[in-house]
Amino acid sequence: MIKMSQAVTSAALVSVGLFGGTALADSAPSAATVRGDRPQITIVGEGRLSVTPDVMKLDAGVEVVRSTAGEAFTAARAAAAALTKALLAAGIAAKDLRTDELSLGPQYKDYPTISGYRAAQGVEAVVRDLDTADDVIDEAVAAGEAVRLDSVSFEVADNRAPLRLAREAAFRDARTRATQYARLAGRRLGRALEISEENVTPPRPFFAAGAIADKASISPGRQDVSVSVRVVYELD
Repeated sequence: MIKMSQAVTSAALVSVGLFGGTALADSAPSAATVRGDRPQITIVGEGRLSVTPDVMKLDAGVEVVRSTAGEAFTAARAAAAALTKALLAAGIAAKDLRTDELSLGPQYKDYPTISGYRAAQGVEAVVRDLDTADDVIDEAVAAGEAVRLDSVSFEVADNRAPLRLAREAAFRDARTRATQYARLAGRRLGRALEISEENVTPPRPFFAAGAIADKASISPGRQDVSVSVRVVYELD
C-alpha cells in the first residue's frame, strides 16, 4: 500500500484581466488577459505531496574468473543459477527476476598476454514486500562467493493514485487563489473556461548504492509527486 503525507505545498502564477488592466504575479511577470467583453483571471496552481515507495529493486549478479573462456562461462552460469534459486527461496516471484547482464571477456596480465577469462551475469530482483528486503539480501549473499551486490533502488509500483491526488490539490490551489484575487479586485469568481495540465513530476526511482552494506540503512525514504495546472476563470 502506498503511504501519502497529508502536507501539500502550493505555488501559483496569476494573470488577471480587468477591462484591459494590468496584473502583478508572485515575483513573476504576467500579462493582462481580456477576451471579448468578459474579464478573466488565469491561475497556475500546484499540488505536491510526498509518497513512500513500496517496491525495491535489487541489482545483483555473479562474477568469476577462470583460465579458459568455457570454464568461466560455465562457472558463471552455475553461480547465477544458485543466486536465482536463493532469490526464489526468499520469496521473489519468477516474473520479478530478470537477467540484465551477460558478459565474457579476457583478462590481461601484460597485454596482449591473457591471464584468464572473466564471465559475469547480472540479475535484477523486484522486491514487492519491503518487510522481506533484509532477508532477500541475506539469501543473495549466502548464495556463494561469486555473488556481487551492486545497488538497490526504491519505486512506487502504481503512481496513478498519488498523481490523482496531486491533480486535485493543484486544482483546489488554483481555485483558492483565483477566488482571493477576484475578491481583491472587487469581483466574483465565475466558471472555469480552460483547464490545462502544465507540469507533471511522478515519483522517480531513488537509488541507494550503499544501502546493501548495512541492514539499518535499507529504507525506502520518501519521494515527491507534483502537478501544475493552469486554469482560466471568468470574473463576474
